[in-house]
Amino acid sequence: MTIHQTIEEKIQTALTPNHLDVLNESHMHNVPPGSESHFKLVIVSPAFENLSLIQRHQKVNAILAKELKDDIHALSMETHTDQEWEQRVGRTMASPQCHGGSKADA
Repeated sequence: MTIHQTIEEKIQTALTPNHLDVLNESHMHNVPPGSESHFKLVIVSPAFENLSLIQRHQKVNAILAKELKDDIHALSMETHTDQEWEQRVGRTMASPQCHGGSKADA
């Protein structure tokens, strides 16, 4: 199972989201082709009701603790309730371009 598939399965099981995007953004960074190290999540779930943004992110981080420890270098996330998602009309924030340097540049 790929890291992408593992993330998707764990989030689906734990949060039963109404909307879930698991985006592998590794290609935007200085990593070998086919890497699974940089991800962006867009999660819309009733599990986020009455939770602060920090609490939502802590919840996701806890679900993916093993992957964050062993596999994932960077994780960005948007965590929304259904109402928040409706207000956004399904729009997400664009990820910034990587400004990290290459080890070869050092």
